[in-house]
Amino acid sequence: MAEFVPVSKGRQRLIFGSGHDVIPLPDMVEVQRESYRSFFQEGAAPGDRESVGLQELLDEISPISNFDGSFRLEFLGYEIDEPSMSQEEAKRRDCTWHRPIRAKVRLHNDRAQEVREEEIYLGDFPVMTPRGTFIINGTERVVVNQLARSAGVYFKSEPGASGAQNYSAKIIPERGAWVEFVMAGDSLSVNIDSRRKLPATLLLKAFGLGTNEELLKAFGGVVEDLDIVTEEAAGRLLAESVTDSRGQVLLHEGTRLDKDGLELLWEQGRTSLKVWNVAPIFVSALEKENTNSTDEALLEILRRMRPNEPVRIEGAREYFDELFLDVRRYTLGRVGRYKLNRRLGLNLRKDEYLLTLDDLIRIVKGLVALRDTEEQRDDVTFPEIGEEYTDDIDHLGNRRVRSIGELLQSQLRIGMLRLERIAKERMTTVADLSKAMVRDLINVRPLAAALREFFGSGQLSQFMDQNNPLSELTHRRRLSALGPGGLSRERAGFEARDVHYTHYGRICPIETPEGPNIGLVTSLGTYARLNEYGFLITPRRPVKNGAVSTKAEDVVYLSADEEDNYYVGRANTPFDPETGRLTEDAVYARYKGDIVKIAPEQVDFLDVSSKQVVSASAALIPFLEHDDANRALMGSNMQRQAVPLLLPKAPFVGTGIEERVARDSGCCVYSSCDGSVTYVDSDRIEVTDDSGARHEFELDKFLRSNQGTIIHQRPTVDVGDKVKADELLADGQSVDGGELALGRNVLIAFVPWEGYNYEDAILLSEKLVKEDYFSSIHIEEYEIDSRDTKLGPEEITRDIPNVGEDALRNLDEDGVVRIGAEVNPGDILVGKVTPKGEADHSPEEKLLRAIFGEKAGEVRDTSLHLPHGTRGKVVSVKRLNHVDNPESLSPGVNEVIKVYVAQWRKITVGDKMSGRHGNKGVVSRILPVEDMPYLPDGTPVDVCLNPLGVPSRMNLGQVLEVILGFVALKNGWHVGTPVFEGATEEEIYKMLQEISDRDPGLRGKLSSGGTIRLCDGRTGDLMAEPSTVGVMYMLKLNHLVDDKLHARSVGPYSLITQQPLGGKAQFGGQRFGEMEVWALQGYGAAHVLQEMLTVKSDDIRGRLKTYEKIIKGQNLTKPGVPESFKVLVKELEGLGLTVSIDYSDGTSGPLPIDDDDDGPRRPSDIDNITANDMMFAAEGDLPAQPAERNAEEPDGEDEFGVLPDADEENAGGGNAADPEAQEMPNLNE
Repeated sequence: MAEFVPVSKGRQRLIFGSGHDVIPLPDMVEVQRESYRSFFQEGAAPGDRESVGLQELLDEISPISNFDGSFRLEFLGYEIDEPSMSQEEAKRRDCTWHRPIRAKVRLHNDRAQEVREEEIYLGDFPVMTPRGTFIINGTERVVVNQLARSAGVYFKSEPGASGAQNYSAKIIPERGAWVEFVMAGDSLSVNIDSRRKLPATLLLKAFGLGTNEELLKAFGGVVEDLDIVTEEAAGRLLAESVTDSRGQVLLHEGTRLDKDGLELLWEQGRTSLKVWNVAPIFVSALEKENTNSTDEALLEILRRMRPNEPVRIEGAREYFDELFLDVRRYTLGRVGRYKLNRRLGLNLRKDEYLLTLDDLIRIVKGLVALRDTEEQRDDVTFPEIGEEYTDDIDHLGNRRVRSIGELLQSQLRIGMLRLERIAKERMTTVADLSKAMVRDLINVRPLAAALREFFGSGQLSQFMDQNNPLSELTHRRRLSALGPGGLSRERAGFEARDVHYTHYGRICPIETPEGPNIGLVTSLGTYARLNEYGFLITPRRPVKNGAVSTKAEDVVYLSADEEDNYYVGRANTPFDPETGRLTEDAVYARYKGDIVKIAPEQVDFLDVSSKQVVSASAALIPFLEHDDANRALMGSNMQRQAVPLLLPKAPFVGTGIEERVARDSGCCVYSSCDGSVTYVDSDRIEVTDDSGARHEFELDKFLRSNQGTIIHQRPTVDVGDKVKADELLADGQSVDGGELALGRNVLIAFVPWEGYNYEDAILLSEKLVKEDYFSSIHIEEYEIDSRDTKLGPEEITRDIPNVGEDALRNLDEDGVVRIGAEVNPGDILVGKVTPKGEADHSPEEKLLRAIFGEKAGEVRDTSLHLPHGTRGKVVSVKRLNHVDNPESLSPGVNEVIKVYVAQWRKITVGDKMSGRHGNKGVVSRILPVEDMPYLPDGTPVDVCLNPLGVPSRMNLGQVLEVILGFVALKNGWHVGTPVFEGATEEEIYKMLQEISDRDPGLRGKLSSGGTIRLCDGRTGDLMAEPSTVGVMYMLKLNHLVDDKLHARSVGPYSLITQQPLGGKAQFGGQRFGEMEVWALQGYGAAHVLQEMLTVKSDDIRGRLKTYEKIIKGQNLTKPGVPESFKVLVKELEGLGLTVSIDYSDGTSGPLPIDDDDDGPRRPSDIDNITANDMMFAAEGDLPAQPAERNAEEPDGEDEFGVLPDADEENAGGGNAADPEAQEMPNLNE
């Protein structure tokens, strides 16, 4: 079934599948916005706020009192002010977009019987943009949701060291000590914070089960009368003392009967006894401690936990209260209490955040029951009762999402506690408390520091991925198991990373990174939401007596542990649209982790949509159901790397959610009202509503994203157009007609071509370059600052020493490059000079200078140049100084200048491209259109892909996409094939047949499977075999050859190893490793190898001499000893081994590594080469004999360093990217 559905103005999509989903896709960024909104409770009046978020933090520390409680500070509430600037201004000025929050504080002074109220400034809190992001120091950041283990109790069963099963129950609070009950053999112990092992009965007694009798009764112990004392009584606990005929106590109450005790009773002729009938494990636990009251238990706990402290009952009570009974130190939290109540079948109040005796009794009983049931099991019954007792920590009922509000709250709590401590300290140190003002006592700096740390450098606050609208959206829907309180990459095993059956509809099983974070960083399912406790819930349609409800209001949201009790069927289970009855006799459904086939009457729920299983990224892949999961993973990840193109086009073959993704990404502009468009230009759109009010919408033009791609909006309306509220006004980057458009539709053929598409290489037609199919604009930012130095301030100027007028042609009078200038590698972007050090002057000289004025100070050129390998056009310049931007500049910085250079990049050989099915490759050759293979009607194909890239990868979705794309091209359609219920092969082949019958150029030539025999563009001959031809949606990925291509001549060296740095950013070299050495050894290239390991690497002396000889046109000297060899020798000497050379004549001597070479020379050490020599060298006309040099000087003696007229700092000054870098001399300086 397929029908046309309008998706934007003037465009319809033929949507396949079962029809409309029961409920539309939810707002995909609401999770972020709702969490931050509830943290501040913005809509509520200060007095009406619940104890949640920021209010809860203030309630926790309020009131702050001095030691005797006579002076108290009470927080009454807070007010939120409006931001002082707009988002755009914050970005332009490199500021944080924030708003101030003021708290109302009441000060009680009991001594003076005085109460005062004051308002204090709490701090500037970042504001969340409508897109769910933050602007921190001018850049957009996202706080990623954390998927962490929930507070609660977890039962576990595992084999112990002896081979027997150990059973444990771990109580994890939101904050405070972890408690673990362990049952091993016949011992029952408890670990508090994994420090000391105590008998579990001690903790139970400390919580209130004071006497042995109370404890035994609590665990079902009953007193029994034994009429006959037999050996069966051994191991039982006496319920009363046993006396002889004279009243002398033979065995005390609570004694465990052993063989000796029984013999004594037999000798006394005792026939009846009162004993406890209770689980033996409690008998052995009581035997390990001899307390019989709560106080004794508290003393024993203190004695065992802190062996070196004096034991007093007050100290013991205080210690225990701090451990478990102080809400500020120990709390289960709302979630912990909810989980405990659910797991233990309790009905305690939701706000009972402390552990209770009831909890502990239920947990210990649960442990005993767990052991008893496991011991009674056999292999047949195990699966039926297996998972009811132990807990699976990877089950989504036991993992919850901590979103921005909660993460910020836990970070701010640290700041609040510091604020409280400082206030208390000040209360004790202020001389006259009665005159103290609130602002004298409260210091909000700890809060500001906590905010700065959380947003600026926290692990979960990330630089927003702004590569394209999809990457922006998915970044905000990301879930991370890493971060504070989460897992670490190193410790996470396979179980934590694996797909779990509870992920269905909640977490995408496909979208996750391929590297070390696989499975730890995931994405929310399209319909997933959070419930009030932070657990992931997903919608289901109820089914009653085999009839499904189709009403949106009947949809139920279920959490993972609720869903475990139900049978849930697939969204595309057939049913009668009139009655809702399921039409099949047996229906496939999921129950816990199993797929079962059951009668329709047994089904409890159906999914609401086929796409609810996957994330937005995966739901954009047509025919996802035909792709192997590994390739689908690559496909969903690579869509996020697509570069926004200059001329994007929506896909012919989509999935129907392109419009929703573009809308929720926040990249487009939508009207806020009904009305008509009264003004449009490239920067601004004006809509006048029905009441005559004007609404202006500013458009973003040629802005740089975080990834260096372009942010750009284009109007889609004309003056006079009528628009409704929420209707599209302007497309963003990578959006076409309101639909996500990451790439272009191109005509492709699966055909090998002269080996140029071997190993996934891609052959392109020149048409794609000429018509800018894959052209994109990239904007790079270059920054320079002028600082105060010890010798005076640096200056931004056009007056740069030793620079010709030609180099300054693009600079304005201030020395900053003009907007619109074309710049090439090495061009000056910003002229800057730095004062150069001069020798100290004598007092007489200073006097003369004071009288006759200062002569111009020596300065050196420290200008900002365009780096190697980049060129483009200057599109914007940003200048920040202390006058306009006092908050965004660091101390000591007078001005920061940022220059933005735009590059137009056409597709070129070496660029990486891909489809949406993980079918990636690198462009290997761009052919003239006339040489490309062509269809029988003369249409040349745009791209040739290797057919061998399909079978082994098992991503057949691309083949179906290509054939359906061909149908769409010929019919002029856009189609939507939703995941898991898209177009069937029969439907596609039927439409293909219709085209073949209708088009005379294809009739009889297009096979039923979509293959056709192409003609070779060079010869015009038919190719030997038919090929699959059609339209594929292809993306250009942000792995462009222009960014990767790199070559090094002379560059910086690492100060420690003296080897060249690595990487393009450091202008580094390529590593010459072991295998490369073996390759040269294999060819016997001894001299090349020696050169590689010495003068081209870390032979300091050799490379300086080589440089000198090349400059003078003389023969090169022999290489010396590399620095790495010297390090080896020194390390051996450090081990006490002498390293020496044994000569053939029987003598030996030390290694010649400590000759007169002492590393790079300072300019003051060098007088061997003159400026004249250098001048000649630059002109290519070297004198036969260098000036002022001794001709007889032996080769090994002369030295060469940096230029004599260069300054001292340049000898060691290298690269900003590596503080250890040391620059080699550069002839251009």
